[in-house]
Amino acid sequence: MQGRLEGKVALVTGAGMGIGRATAQAFAREGAKVVVSDMLVAEGEETVSMIEKAGGEAVFRKVDVANASEVEGLAHSAVEVYGRLDCAYNNAGIVGTNDLITEISEENWEKVVNVNLKGVWLCMKYEIPQMVKSGGGSIVNTSSNAGLVGMENRSVYVASKHGVAGLTKVAALEFAKANIRVNAVCPGAIRTALIEDVLSRDPKREAWLLDKHPIGRIGTSTEVAEAVLWLCSDASSFVTGVTMAVDGGYTAQ
Repeated sequence: MQGRLEGKVALVTGAGMGIGRATAQAFAREGAKVVVSDMLVAEGEETVSMIEKAGGEAVFRKVDVANASEVEGLAHSAVEVYGRLDCAYNNAGIVGTNDLITEISEENWEKVVNVNLKGVWLCMKYEIPQMVKSGGGSIVNTSSNAGLVGMENRSVYVASKHGVAGLTKVAALEFAKANIRVNAVCPGAIRTALIEDVLSRDPKREAWLLDKHPIGRIGTSTEVAEAVLWLCSDASSFVTGVTMAVDGGYTAQ
């Protein structure tokens, strides 16, 4: 079933690889023109190339989501290039180091919060006015299963992702009457380059991850992308303020 975003313009941050890339490709496949954003230039441009080779339309913009002026420019760029902004997937994020609350450094805390939480806030701050001008839109933010439950030794990541979940609900309430829906996806372990790197350094961790996910496997970027696509499409027109777990049952335990 193609064409779910026909005629729409979508913006994706953290689109150079993994879930962001898969979502940008899904948006393009469904008819959207896509603004691909990432700090990684080569990877972001590769995503654009993949979309174009598949017959889609996309442009790349290098943006640090923790930088207000760059994020403002990104939102304006979507309108300058394609005339409007209908959908946004605010996906850029980092993990940071794993430490006890008493041992985490202030530098690591600020870095993770600036990207994961401040970055999502800045994206919505500048995306929403553009969507208002277009008569409405749909925003999806990336939280995490760590945004729904606690996890030892991951205090700053958990705090930032819980913050994204809360911010999503507030934005949904504030802009519902402006015809703007705001939701979040909360992925569990997804087989991305990040996970592969972790598993290569600690092969025993895969068995631990499989045990934690009742469905018995690690998810794929495409599975998360399909959830984001649904939330951005008219098929979810009565859905807003939701934090949707895409985690193989992790948070159902």
